[in-house]
Amino acid sequence: MTETAQRNILIIDDDSRLQAVLSEYLQAHQYLTRSALSGTEGVTAIRDNQGQPFDLVVLDIMLPDMDGFETLRRIRTLSNLPVIMLTARIDETDRIVGLEMGADDYMHKPFNPRELLARIKAVLRRGAPADSPKPKDKSGLICLGPFVFDPGRAKGYRDGKDLGLSAVEWDILFELVRHPGRPFSRDHLLNAARGRDFDAFDRSIDVHISRIRKKIETDPARPAYIKTVWGRGYAWAEE
Repeated sequence: MTETAQRNILIIDDDSRLQAVLSEYLQAHQYLTRSALSGTEGVTAIRDNQGQPFDLVVLDIMLPDMDGFETLRRIRTLSNLPVIMLTARIDETDRIVGLEMGADDYMHKPFNPRELLARIKAVLRRGAPADSPKPKDKSGLICLGPFVFDPGRAKGYRDGKDLGLSAVEWDILFELVRHPGRPFSRDHLLNAARGRDFDAFDRSIDVHISRIRKKIETDPARPAYIKTVWGRGYAWAEE
């Protein structure tokens, strides 16, 4: 059985022809797929799915009932499933808003299905296992103050409570906690999170850092753990 044989992808897009093309392409690469033609249908599928759990969602922004942003918001109330957003619009604001709301990646239409497949593989490689953490051997865990970071499961905990990190958030945070006190540039953190080069002026890392702070800091406005190092980027505070 191949590495991707058990992966189940939910495609939420009202373009039935694109749905058919993507489903056929992904199935040819040993993925399971399910289609939803509206945001409501997609959210319902995630909420009610009691069979094969979904591993990732491909979500179009332009949907007939509610847009992709509202759909993503509702998905996030149910699950931390990785989400790759699609859009035919070129407005940079869409990408920033999508990332801020919890999307893991973003693609412009039209696109090559092969590129989408590569992005799906990259996001899934970063994703955490769906089962509840029950670590028996604590070797390899990173313990910093009230936090425990488990690289094997790509999960972080504060006082034993799961931080609920997305795949991208985990990659960024893990890069910081591995090197307390060492500042990393925005470009470095973006490349660590996605494994590919970004425009030097891309500031979306600030959006991710803001979201991570909301999950780990007692007072995100006065962060005690993720420090801004002016002119250099971000660093995990030294103990």
